[in-house]
Amino acid sequence: MEFKFAIGDRLRVVEVHRDVSGHRIIVDGRAHHVEAARVGPDGWSLIVRDEHGTAARSVDAVIAPRPGNGTVDVHIGGYRIPVHVRNGLGRRSRDVDGGRGGGPQRIAAPMPGKVVRMLVKPGDAVQPRQGLVVVEAMKMENELRAARAGQVRDVFVREGQSVEAGTPLVTVE
Repeated sequence: MEFKFAIGDRLRVVEVHRDVSGHRIIVDGRAHHVEAARVGPDGWSLIVRDEHGTAARSVDAVIAPRPGNGTVDVHIGGYRIPVHVRNGLGRRSRDVDGGRGGGPQRIAAPMPGKVVRMLVKPGDAVQPRQGLVVVEAMKMENELRAARAGQVRDVFVREGQSVEAGTPLVTVE
């Protein structure tokens, strides 16, 4: 099965083929073997190997749909990636901006966990990819980062607080 995704200004072609021990995923011509296990309603625990079956790494991902615009936020490796599925649509949604457009950045917990460190406070200036908050989930620490430069408007949580998936953590304007 082939999918086309708009991620920022780039169109990515992803082929998915089921095999006996998981899936063979080809992204823009590069093959990976992926074993996936659902963790909660929107979360996935992935074991990703290169095309030769070596160099395994564990990846946690959460897919959070955005209401009304056909875009989902994929939270992976501490990053939020807005993704729009383009199969058969013929044009790209104007709402997909890859984190570079206007409007506030709303950083939410990608999965249930505990806030272990707040790296910013209201009024702080932040740069792209700067860490904002660290959430521990499934015995792993995930540093959630800013997609673009801005200023911290709101901090909704405190260190030590337990959070559910989708809980607002920080807003950056």
